[in-house]
Parts: sequence; structure tokens; C-alpha cells
Amino acid sequence: MIVLAATPIGNLGDASRRLVETLSNATVVAAEDTRTAIHLMRALGIENRPRLIALHEHNERAKASEVVELARDEDVVVLTDAGMPAISDPGFPLVEAAAAAGVTVTALPGPSAVLMALAVSGLPTDRFTFEGFPTRKAGERRRAFQALAGEQRTMVFFESPHRLAETLADMAVGFGGDRRAAVCRELTKLYEEVRRGPLDELVTWASEGVRGEICIVVAGAAEATEEATLDDGVRLVLERVAAGMRMKEAAAAVADATGLSKRDLYEGALAAR
Repeated sequence: MIVLAATPIGNLGDASRRLVETLSNATVVAAEDTRTAIHLMRALGIENRPRLIALHEHNERAKASEVVELARDEDVVVLTDAGMPAISDPGFPLVEAAAAAGVTVTALPGPSAVLMALAVSGLPTDRFTFEGFPTRKAGERRRAFQALAGEQRTMVFFESPHRLAETLADMAVGFGGDRRAAVCRELTKLYEEVRRGPLDELVTWASEGVRGEICIVVAGAAEATEEATLDDGVRLVLERVAAGMRMKEAAAAVADATGLSKRDLYEGALAAR
């Protein structure tokens, strides 16, 4: 079978007993980075030296069929650098190929940056969506956030530290600067930090420079109520336009979030200007 093995996201003390036992007995390990896999096993005191196969984003589709066929005869343990394989990490094409070929896939559960960030964010946890890494292209990223403006579930994103301020600024435009959010940095590590506040405040904080692995948790849109007035909606449209959003896009985003008419919002905002 194929065994997706979750690894610590920072603190080695989070390695499960099952992970240690599985790696101690593994004959084949498919790893995102074989050097990282070797370092992990040494750090965990594992003396076993299994056959290592590189399985990363650049070769995983080409390698998937080979690994699946290998897994018909012996267990293949799949590792990524941190967290669960196939979740914003290599692994999905392999699982897809294994499922199509009738090869069993299982997983060793373990640390999750998504769930930890959600749990400590101080934002609603009953319903949420994981959006992964926003696109690096600024225009596409802004349009993606605008499309999510009406999403009522809490949203979790990954981001690199050097793009954090820019991404938060785009979120402030797409979701509104007063939307609550939390930036979770270096989870489980020595310098773990959770910064909570409106997106506008987080943009100012992040502009000074932030290091480490980053999760962003953003509150969902408020459920539309009968109390939402056209005047309120027009104000929100104008705020987004002032932050850099096009009028039509701002009207559409506010319409999704409030249930108000897109046309009325657009015409009201034009008249107010």
C-alpha cells in the first residue's frame, strides 16, 4: 500500500509513535526532499536506511505510475518536508493514480498547520475552507479575493513571508479593511506568534517585514440580514473603490456579501461620487 505520513510542522516532539515505528520498518520512502527525509530520521533516532525515491512537484506525475506499481508488492511511505502529503504539498497525483489502479492508500495523521492556525485564530471554527497558497500574480490574486468576498465560512490560506504584506493588502481590498483576520507565524516553533486584528491593521504590521512559515486565517462574510441598507452597501462599495478596486467589482463583491442588488449598489455609488 501507499502510506501518507504526516511529519512535524516545526517541533520534532510532535512526531507520532506510529510515524517513528513506520519509518523504522520502511523499505521504501518516497520523499519531497530526500535530504530532509534523512535529516528527519536521524533527528528521530531512526537507524533504518530505506530506499529513497525523490517525489516532488516537478516529477510526481511522471513518477506516480512507477511508485504505484512498486506499492503493489511492498509498502511505500510518502513524506513531504512538513505536514500531510497531498495538502498543498506533493502527493495528490500519486493518490489519484493509486486510486485508479486499485492500490490501497492510507495515512498516518499528525500535525496540521491548517487546523492549528484555525484553532488559535480566535475566529469561527464550525465551518471553514482551506484555500492554499494565493496565486503569485497580483491581478489574479485580487480577482480571487474579490470572488471570495461573499464566502461566509472562515478561510485559511498559506503564504510566504516576503509576499505577506502584499497579499494582506489585496485581502483588505477584496474583503474590506475591517474584516477580522489572524496571521499565524512559525507554528509549534520557538518564535510562534499569532497576530489578530482587522486586515488594515495587519497590513501595517506586516509592512515592517515578517519571517517564518505563515498561515492567514480570515473571517467569513457576515450573513446578509434585513438590516443591511443600500446606504450601508454604497459606503462599503466606495471604501473598496478608494482602496483600489474597480467600481463594478466592488459592487459585485458587496452584493455577494450583503444580498443587496449589484445594480443598485453600482448606481448608488456612482451617484454618491
